[in-house]
Amino acid sequence: MLKTQEMEAPVFQLNQRFRGYLPVIVDIETAGFNAKKHALLEIAAVIVEYNAEQDLIITERYTTHVVPFKNAELDPSALKFNGIDPYHPFRMAVEEKAALDLIFKPIRAAVKRNDCTRAILVGHNPAFDIAFLNAAIQRTLIKRSPFHPFSTFDTATLGGLAYQQTVLAKIAQTAGLEWDNAKAHSALYDAEMTAEIFCKIINRWKKLEECGLI
Repeated sequence: MLKTQEMEAPVFQLNQRFRGYLPVIVDIETAGFNAKKHALLEIAAVIVEYNAEQDLIITERYTTHVVPFKNAELDPSALKFNGIDPYHPFRMAVEEKAALDLIFKPIRAAVKRNDCTRAILVGHNPAFDIAFLNAAIQRTLIKRSPFHPFSTFDTATLGGLAYQQTVLAKIAQTAGLEWDNAKAHSALYDAEMTAEIFCKIINRWKKLEECGLI
């Protein structure tokens, strides 16, 4: 399922905040740990932008289930962990290229309206997510990814700095967010919670700057 939201040009653009990059929070659920061999099963992307007060907020959410690519390996322990049945008839999954096109189109639009050069992936331990994303881009022969190919922002690191926690659930709870274990390991839920944490940390830093504390 894909969630969309029509957006107008933002009052304040993000092109000056992150060196021309637009932060896009991504979470990927897979059938294992090897980006070249194991299937990408679900991807979610959450776009964040400024509101009228120049606080970072979630503005758009997108997610889709993905059909395992040809000859992909499926690790039973990974499927047990995330609870995904790759061939369940109600998944409404799409092929990898269609999934990336669905996710990339609104990201490109957000990059443009914020006058940014490209998107930068924000994730919780994002080396995992960007490895699977780049492997899927290579398999599908997509030539123009909106994402920087290797630079990322890591909420595990930021959480350790701001809240003395590195586990996503513990960061969320320490930050005053409600955490639902029953929803965890859904790509959209994890991406939304990661986005909430990222926004809280960035906005907290801005307030400290405004108060002259840093």
